[in-house]
Amino acid sequence: MTDISGRIAGRLRALRQGRGWSLDRAAQATGVSKAMLGQIERGESSPTVATLWKIAAGFETSFSALLEDAPQGEGMLLRSSAGGDWPTDDGSIQVRSLFPYDPALGIEFFVIELQPGACHQSVPHAAGVTEHVIPVSGSLEVCVDGRWQAVARGEGLRFAADRPHAYRNGGSAPVLFHNLIHYRHSQAAPCGPGSGAL
Repeated sequence: MTDISGRIAGRLRALRQGRGWSLDRAAQATGVSKAMLGQIERGESSPTVATLWKIAAGFETSFSALLEDAPQGEGMLLRSSAGGDWPTDDGSIQVRSLFPYDPALGIEFFVIELQPGACHQSVPHAAGVTEHVIPVSGSLEVCVDGRWQAVARGEGLRFAADRPHAYRNGGSAPVLFHNLIHYRHSQAAPCGPGSGAL
């Protein structure tokens, strides 16, 4: 079992047990099969980005809280996204955490790289969740409610993420972009051992 698989396994188990849910109930809430959830909890399977989003949405928790502890302390906090790759589906998208979910602020911040020709579909997040997308290099397209919007370097796009949305790179080079996700404070329940769901 890799370190990341072990962290995900422990947090998923704590989330499920904190709610008193069976694997069947968790499967109904997340849309992830009972068999797959069991494999993840036992550390036998490393879930993809899409699967992790389904789990986070079903449990109404943040994506990064499934993998990382919230930042501690106040004042300045310097972090690097280097070496922080998270599970990817097929190598077409690379997700790194710059700032994991902070319950005091209700946000998490990612650095995402989308390969040429890639299109990544995202499941709807909980009601009221907002995303902010800011390209750092290149240009990408974001689809919300079936409408594609081009977003170039130097621009930013904010949208309601509680509906199906997607990211697409139609260029010939990878696109690097920042993704800030804002949750209502009552939405993203902590995932640590012994934590309950809000």
